[in-house]
Amino acid sequence: MSTSRPPLEPVQVVKQRRDATLAALVNRVPFIRVLGVHFERRGDELTAVMPFDPRLIGNPMLPALHGGATAGFLEVAAVIELTWTQLWNDVETGRVTPEDLSGATAIRMPKTVDFSVDYLRSGLPRDAYARARVNRSGRRYASVHVEGWQDNRSRLFAQATGHFVMPAPAE
Repeated sequence: MSTSRPPLEPVQVVKQRRDATLAALVNRVPFIRVLGVHFERRGDELTAVMPFDPRLIGNPMLPALHGGATAGFLEVAAVIELTWTQLWNDVETGRVTPEDLSGATAIRMPKTVDFSVDYLRSGLPRDAYARARVNRSGRRYASVHVEGWQDNRSRLFAQATGHFVMPAPAE
């Protein structure tokens, strides 16, 4: 007895679909463009990058990144990671395409319930990086932890925990 499998897609087709889907997802959040954040993808792992911009300085005497810019950066990293994690299997199988993330039937994003930031040291006037980890994700609720660093991954300048309401599944 032979089982027929669907033909495998070329690796480049899958990578292009992943990249295009991530770009479409990021473009759904205008605040990401305001901060200048972009995402680097390695497999299913995302790293958020916030390039330094003088507009992000909150205290010019130190100088230090503005706390609101830091919190916003960590929150968008959490929301994109959470949504990306939810979409991963559908993107891999081709059930979700970049076109599915636009228009009236677009995939909805989770809503923030609370977001608590621990400022561990001043953010310096240089690029910042963040990675989020989904601690729990159910049908209605999700919990995400985010770590932000600049030059050295082991020296965090901020970390955060967020709780989110998950969107109802599309019908």
